[in-house]
This record gives sequence, C-alpha cells and structure tokens, in this order.
Amino acid sequence: MSLFEIKERIESIVKELNEHNYRYYVLAQPTLSDFEYDKKLEELARLEKEYPEYLDPESPTIKVGGYITKEFETVKHKWPMLSLGNTYNEQDLKDFDERVRKVIGNDFEYVCELKFDGLSISLSYENGKLMRAITRGDGTQGDDVTNNVKTIRSIPKTIKASGYPESFDIRGEVFMHQAAFERLNNERIDNNEIAFANPRNFASGTLKMQDSTVVAKRPLDCFLYFLYTEKYSYKTHWESLEAVKNWGFHVCEHTKLCQNIDHVLKFIHYWEEHRFGLSYDIDGIVIKVNNLSQQQELGFTAKSPRWAISYKYKAQEVETILEKVTYQVGRTGAVTPVANLRPVLLAGTIVKRATLHNSNEIKRLDLHLGDTVLVEKGGEIIPKIISVNTSKRDNSALRVLYPEVCPECKTPLIRKEGEAVHYCPNDEECPPQIVGKIQHFIGRKAMNIDGLGDETIDAFFKKGFIVHISDLYTLYEKEDLLKQIDRFGEKSISNMLEGIEKSKQMPFEKVLFGLGIRYVGETVAKKLAAYFKNIDSLMNASFEELVTVEEIGERIAESLIEYFKDQKHKVQIEQLRSHGLQFESVQKMVDLESTKLEGKSFIISGVFENYSRDELKDIIEANSGKIVSSISPKLNFLVAGDNMGPAKLDKATKLQIPIISDDDLIKMLQ
Repeated sequence: MSLFEIKERIESIVKELNEHNYRYYVLAQPTLSDFEYDKKLEELARLEKEYPEYLDPESPTIKVGGYITKEFETVKHKWPMLSLGNTYNEQDLKDFDERVRKVIGNDFEYVCELKFDGLSISLSYENGKLMRAITRGDGTQGDDVTNNVKTIRSIPKTIKASGYPESFDIRGEVFMHQAAFERLNNERIDNNEIAFANPRNFASGTLKMQDSTVVAKRPLDCFLYFLYTEKYSYKTHWESLEAVKNWGFHVCEHTKLCQNIDHVLKFIHYWEEHRFGLSYDIDGIVIKVNNLSQQQELGFTAKSPRWAISYKYKAQEVETILEKVTYQVGRTGAVTPVANLRPVLLAGTIVKRATLHNSNEIKRLDLHLGDTVLVEKGGEIIPKIISVNTSKRDNSALRVLYPEVCPECKTPLIRKEGEAVHYCPNDEECPPQIVGKIQHFIGRKAMNIDGLGDETIDAFFKKGFIVHISDLYTLYEKEDLLKQIDRFGEKSISNMLEGIEKSKQMPFEKVLFGLGIRYVGETVAKKLAAYFKNIDSLMNASFEELVTVEEIGERIAESLIEYFKDQKHKVQIEQLRSHGLQFESVQKMVDLESTKLEGKSFIISGVFENYSRDELKDIIEANSGKIVSSISPKLNFLVAGDNMGPAKLDKATKLQIPIISDDDLIKMLQ
C-alpha cells in the first residue's frame, strides 16, 4: 500500500472501532463480534507501530484514564453557567412568549431541545484541543473534572474538522443510557454493593470519582447544546448547533426549530407521550429564542436568561393496590422484599412489582396488605412505592412484617451492624443461593462456560445433578441422565462438556471472581490474584495483609477471612483444584532494566500523584526488587503515598523500617 492508503486505512479502522466502542459500551448495541474487533485492533496496533506518524490521539489502542485525582480544583467559569427558569404548566409558557414579544416584537423563532436528566458540564477548547472540563458548581465556579471527562468516548479530545474558533467553550449534559445503567447496577447488586437509584445519580457519582481508570469503564455519554466564543460567526443558535455537529460534537438529533409557541407546545406534547421510547432519561423540554442578537437584547436576570425557559414534565405517579410482599434471596444471601402490585400502566409500561429495598423501607411506609399505594418510576426506570393512602386502608388489614427466617430454607436471618440488608447465612444449602452461585460461576465475566445457561443450571439443580460448583466438572459421568432433559440433545451435551473442559484454562483471577465471595467483584479479584499469586497465600492472609492490597478495605478483608474460615468452602476449593482449575497466577516475565534493587524488598501503600501502585510495582521488579505482602523486620522499604493506612505506618515505624516516597524510589535508580 502507498503511504496515502496506509493513512486512510488507519483512519478507517480508528473510526470503525471507536464507533463500535461507543455502541458497545454506551448504547449496549455492538456492531462487531469480539473476534472481528480483536483482529481489527491487532491490525491497527501493527500499522501504528510501523507508521507512528499516523497515530491518532483518539485511537482505541491508547490507554484511557489512569489519573488519580486527590481533590478537584475549583475553577471559575469564563461564562457563568446560569440555571433556567422552570415551569410545569402551559400558561407559564404563553406568558413567557408574551414577555419575549414585548421586547423583540413578533419576528422570531424558538429552538426546542430535550431536557436531559444528567450532569451539566462546560468544555473549554484551545486550538481544537480539549483543555478543561468544569462542572456547573454554583454557576460561577465548578470542579475541574477534565481527566474523567476525557474518558467519555463521545467527547472529542481533538477536533479534526475545520472552521472552529481558536478559543471557545461548549456546554452540555453528561448522562448514562438506561441499558448501561441497568447492566452496571445489576453488577453492583450481584457484588452486594448499594445500587444507584437512577442513571443521573450514577453518572454524577462516576464523574466525581478520583480514579479516571474506573471512570473509563463506566459508559457515560454527553450531548452538547450551547456554544460560547468571543468571535461569533453565526447569527442563530440553530446555525451554531449545525456547526458544532460538523466539528464532531454529539448533538441530540431530536432538537427542533419551531416557528411559534403553538409549534413549541406540539413538540412538548409529542415528547411527553414518546419520551419513554428514548434510550436515556429526559425530564422536560428547553425552549430558547433562536436569534443570538435577540438573545442579547432580552438579556438576563440575576439567575437566568430571559430568552430561555424549561418546561418540566411531572413525574408519572399512579395509585394501585399492594397485593402481597414476596422476598427474593440472591446468590450472596441478601434477602430483598418485593411489592407485588395490581397491574397498572405507568410511564409507558405495565407495572406489576416494585422494589422495597429492605426492612427499613417497609417500616417507613408502615405497609399493610391491601394498601392503596402511590407508585412512581425512580429515574423513569425502577418502580418504587413513594407513599400509602392510609385513608383507603381497611381496618382489618394485616401489617407487613419482615421475616425473621429465610423464606427459602427457614434459616434465621442475620443483619450485620451498620448494614440495612438481612442475609441468609446458609450459603451451602439454601436453594436460590446455590443456583445463583453456579449461574454466577459460569457467567461471561467469570468462567465463561459455553453451552451452559441460567435455565440449564436451574434444571440441573432440580434434577439433583449439581449442588456445588465442583459438580459441574463431574457432569461427564452423568451423560446418559443428561439426555433425559427436554431440548438437551447430544450436540448440546457435547458443546456443554467441551465448554466445561475448556474453562479449566481460565486464569486464577477469573476462578476467584467465579467463587462468588461477597464483595469480591471482578476488579477486586484481579487485585487479589496479582498480589497473592495463589489461593493458598490468599487463604492464609491475615486481616492486616489483606488491607495492604490496593482497593481492599476492611469490609472486603472481613468477608474474605469469614469465607475461608468455613471448612465447606475449603473442601470446594480443593475439589475444584483436583479437577484442574487454575488457582495460581501465571508469572509474567519481567524485562530487567537493572539490578540496582537486587536483594531489597518493598511494600507500596497509599495514593501517588505521578504513578499508580501497579506502575511502581513494575518499576521495582524491573530493577530486580521484590514486592512482599506484609510488614516484617525483614522488609527493606515502605513506599508511602497519601491516604495510607495508619496501622501499616505505625507498624513500620515501630520496626524502624525506612519509609520513602515515590520520588525517593526513583532517585535510588538514578
């Protein structure tokens, strides 16, 4: 290929993979198979290595994130981020229209935009490069969240088109699509973490996280909707939106130019009915005078522009009857109450059930069977009971009492101090816990066993074929019995057994995650496997050793110690080991740069400004140093960053172990 063709090929692959990434991570609508994606990524990496002059700064081969922000800098907005006046009725809109006409006459248009339920952001660009991203804050100043915003795939870090001003700000809304929210929230629930109430809270919480590597894994999106610059070359807001769209910014396709207030009201009515068909939440419509000169003429009040207003939809609520309360037992033993309702139409869907969260919520509502309850969709997604109409309560109605024993296995429930959730501790014999654990074990993010699904696991359990995870690896002995299961032919059985056998090659971190230990999610499992190297070291680790590991707090450490203390869990691990599963990390070969740290041992603790802990670990090992897991008199150095645990610091001080910074470590290598 010629150089021109190579450049075009690189640009084409970058565009295709970035589009796929956006659709996969943000919209949950992938366009390529994993195999196709990997092959294209390999080709791109090879071409970029051979022709580095054509490397695109937004190439999917470049690592996104990795910055640790200890605290966000407060930055003053160049143009204040004013809030809009809100209204919930049409007469207020007509009054707004009259006020506008009195100032600028009758010759004007409106631009109507969906009002996204997200987090407002201001992006500053210089010479086509994203320099800063600032939250709304108090409207005058906000937090600098640039590192986190740079992980959002739909926000250009560098503008590739032409015609943009040398310096400009652009305003928008960061949000999360419903499909992504549900997927991530379900993962939090599976890991026994507190679920977010709605996508807005999830997006807001994500944008204020300190580690941009974590932010990069959470699929945020952003619509841009207003341009600010010193030198305007556009006469209308509509023209500026068309321009920023051409520069590569994500502008909502539903924005509409309206000739008068009647057209505005039609737009409002349309989206009040159709908003539930969108992949993201909106809570109203924003109406702006289109002409920029007319905007200037209308001016501002102290808090908001006189040329714009927002119409907010009322949260949809509906009354229905609470028929009964049932209780779901999850794979971790958490018992969640669920309100079973008389079916009712709400926000475009038939609602039959609503979450009650925990026993505290039942007490707060003072629920009785047969109550008339007011239900709304929290964040337009999760139905919830917000109140009870006690005036309609039957005097003979029975109060809803949270159970004292597990609804499935009758084991007394426990509730740990400081937690709102009740648990069934009978994890080895409680049916939904057993089935849930095995379903978790075979999942894509754990052992990824082909040929097995949740329904099959449920059927196998009911038939008595499996009662433990380890039983999966003896299914080949029951091949004749498996054929008796409906729709489970020889081909299906063959594929399943092949998938089970193949899973024995999955790395230690996947096996550890698959065990389903409470609070040990995918990321925590990776950290533990990388640190302890094998299951025996992990099982024998003390509380102090566990909390030494990055991201392992007291709650996770306590859960691990409690899990490995149970002899039944140890038996299961030994059985899995005997079947050939990987309980030891494969040691990666380290390219030695020097022997300057040979014979010296290190522990790394805390947060560092210039390096991640993994990067410091790689530096030490690349220079022949050794990373150890616990503080002892034999330890040579404690590399200490901010926010390190006081217990580790006290122990190192008592043992007179040298405490050094990351800068000190680098100086040792010079």
